[in-house]
Amino acid sequence: MGIKKNSIAVLCDYSLMPERIGGMDYFFWQFDASCKAQNIGVDWFFPNKEMHGEYGNLNIIPAEGKSIENLFLDYVQKNKIHYTHVITHFLEICTPFYKNVKKILLAKIIAVDHNPRPLSGYSIKKKIVKRIKGRLYSKYIDLFIGVSQYTVDELIRDFGKHIKPKCQVIYNGIVLENIKERTIRNTNNPTLLVASHLRESKGIQDLIAAVALLPSNLKENLTIDVYGEGPYEKQLLEQLKDMRVEENFNFKGSSPNLSETFYKYDYLLHPTHMECFSLTILESLAANVPVITTPVGGNLEVVSNSENGFIFNAKEIDELKNLIIGLINGNKQIIGNTRTLIANNFSLQNMVEQHLKLLK
Repeated sequence: MGIKKNSIAVLCDYSLMPERIGGMDYFFWQFDASCKAQNIGVDWFFPNKEMHGEYGNLNIIPAEGKSIENLFLDYVQKNKIHYTHVITHFLEICTPFYKNVKKILLAKIIAVDHNPRPLSGYSIKKKIVKRIKGRLYSKYIDLFIGVSQYTVDELIRDFGKHIKPKCQVIYNGIVLENIKERTIRNTNNPTLLVASHLRESKGIQDLIAAVALLPSNLKENLTIDVYGEGPYEKQLLEQLKDMRVEENFNFKGSSPNLSETFYKYDYLLHPTHMECFSLTILESLAANVPVITTPVGGNLEVVSNSENGFIFNAKEIDELKNLIIGLINGNKQIIGNTRTLIANNFSLQNMVEQHLKLLK
């Protein structure tokens, strides 16, 4: 690709967990390998150091209780290291940190935004604070990367129109080779799954409420498998009891090989209230498993209503109930193969290539 030799730093406020290997882990591994193939040295700054997967091949500097920002600034000044590029993932954007980096390095700073926004938007106070930060600190960021067009639009809304020329979309991608494809989809009584971190913002409580409203005859043979862990699990399990739908849900915990599980189901239920750009949706569609989800974040950039899934408004429990009824009785169904779109537009290889181009 004609990239000159560089030495780059990648800062990721992303805990490395052997029991949770997702799309970003695969991206980090492949990006590192691709950089090395181009004679580009990469130092990775993570909260912790692990050796699972390909992490043993990465040069990781762990924070060990420090913030990623403080770790990086201390490390650079102590070791007098020069980087040509500094890339941040999952860090707060437009903070004094970016100014401090520019003071000690001539590096090109690239900030990647993965963060979803709340369904109701930010408070007026937070909007004002973000605009002020945009005026003060956006000048120190050379390029803003959003993982969806929605994310770029929100970045501009957060920090001001003056950053628009420095904004670019690079969609998240997935490893298609790891994802088995479903070949036959049940027309009636389809198998359903949820794959999500168990947080209130993921809207699983809405799904439970919708199932509770189903006619008794439709609930008799309905079981929804829920994959994931999180701080909201206790509340969800209590809600199952309160609404007497315990028999309709099977909480299966976290799965390290979820990408190999989607193909066992007919549809993914993803009733989220906030999203940036969901790798879960990409993996499900790549497995030829259509998605029932909400029009938040970048969801509509990949899910088209009645083509590769169904869209309902977030928190609208009756809408979701009616969709589930339609799926069960066969009145709602997706006929086509949903994998092609993902293979053509959202591969991990494409994501890595687009990130490598940033180093030119």
